[in-house]
Amino acid sequence: MKRAIYSIYIDVPAKEHYGKSKHRNDTPARAKITVNAFKKHYKRLIESKRKYASTIGATFVMFENDKRYQTFEKNLRKDFPELTGYEIVNFYKIHLLYVLAKKYDEILYLDFDAIPVTKDSFFDVWDIQNNIAVYNNNTMINKKMVPLDEVKYGIRSPSAKYYNTQAMLIDKELDPNNDVINTGIIGASKEQILKLDFFGGFKDTIDLMTKLRNSKPDLYPQNIIDMFRYDNETIFSYKVRMNSVNVQWLDRRWHYFFDEQHFIPKDTQIVHCVCKDFDVVWRYDEKYNL
Repeated sequence: MKRAIYSIYIDVPAKEHYGKSKHRNDTPARAKITVNAFKKHYKRLIESKRKYASTIGATFVMFENDKRYQTFEKNLRKDFPELTGYEIVNFYKIHLLYVLAKKYDEILYLDFDAIPVTKDSFFDVWDIQNNIAVYNNNTMINKKMVPLDEVKYGIRSPSAKYYNTQAMLIDKELDPNNDVINTGIIGASKEQILKLDFFGGFKDTIDLMTKLRNSKPDLYPQNIIDMFRYDNETIFSYKVRMNSVNVQWLDRRWHYFFDEQHFIPKDTQIVHCVCKDFDVVWRYDEKYNL
């Protein structure tokens, strides 16, 4: 069985991260923290993934800002000028699932800030022949439990993605229940990737999202509509429901969100370093993954 692990690094300008978000925290200054951290730790972030792939007998493929990406970006900007550079990069990482599925049977995607700190094989633990393995952020939906007209989070928040997906499903007269899927780590087989059909009817999907962004406050108050964007995770969740894709939820060991707590539990397998404090991850890896 042919297995691949891949990641991407595209240096998206800070101003391209949040578009015209109205949330006070969605700023270029915040985006620069990510931009600068990636540049500083670039080599080690790649090497950590390359080493893990070699350890478990998988091929590692690194994608960057080459002609393949530039063609993809050019085409999306032409067809969908409303997209930001950040959104295009995140569609590209999903596109690469389909590129690699032409050659590999099982695929593990890792965001550039997702770092394996284990010698155990992801492919031996998760049943990705029959499921897509991803993490859900359902517990973070409206975590302050405020009334709907008082919900105010950024465009990348779990709340934004949940209500956006819900609105899309309602428009199609489907059950609005959905899961907030995080695509920072994705495990899938060729069969499941094709079943997801992420880019099937893509223009119709983007047109629907645009319609919902421009809708009058009716089903949702304006503060909810203001959070809607063109997020790959929103579409991913929407497609899971539309195409009845089986999902296996990653646990906190295999997708550990390292953010404000600045602590990594001893049994962690993959760290998603959301806070970008990579030095803490390197120290953990050196201590426990010798």
